[in-house]
Amino acid sequence: MDTRALAKQVIIEKKGVAKAADFVAAGIPSVDVVNMCNVGYLDRIRHGYYQLAEGDSSSEEQLLAILIPEGIVCVESALFHYGYSDFAPRKWSIAVPRTVSRTKLDVDVLVLSVSRTKLDVDVLVLQTYYVQTDLYELGRITDDFDGVMLPVYDRERTICDCFKYRSRLDSEIFSKALNAYANDAEKNLQNLSIYAKKLRVYKKVTELMEVLLNG
Repeated sequence: MDTRALAKQVIIEKKGVAKAADFVAAGIPSVDVVNMCNVGYLDRIRHGYYQLAEGDSSSEEQLLAILIPEGIVCVESALFHYGYSDFAPRKWSIAVPRTVSRTKLDVDVLVLSVSRTKLDVDVLVLQTYYVQTDLYELGRITDDFDGVMLPVYDRERTICDCFKYRSRLDSEIFSKALNAYANDAEKNLQNLSIYAKKLRVYKKVTELMEVLLNG
């Protein structure tokens, strides 16, 4: 099997995106990977990550799962996912542990691919929330995002985060989210209370939710 065919096989096995270490493990020298990029056979989508230049590019959801496995979809992106907001965020809101290096996230902007026939650059822009370790897993579940399973905070953690990060949210988005949650048949008020206490927003959450639920 020639080098290109082997590289393609590695990328297919890795679901569209392969790391430099994956090529080395398959017996492809690093210099050959560089050469395949130079001739347009591979696209370098981030330091140490590659996909085939021809064919369909990986979706943002696939790239999130591959490039930021420790990330949890949260706040604005979670609100949109649950239908609590009709505003599709330009950035992916992602929670990561405070121990994660900011350098690893490339200052919140990952350059994914550069078209060789166009002048545009596709980017995946992140709104990163650095969460303390003991609260990072609170309310974490896994859900379907356009066919890709991603970690996301559940409804109750998302609503509590709206209070915790109130200053970073648009007032209209905040208001609509709370009203939508109050009318959601799938809400779990017991978990909302538990999370609110742990996140130290209990008083604010209960005061406002009581008005919405009883008003």
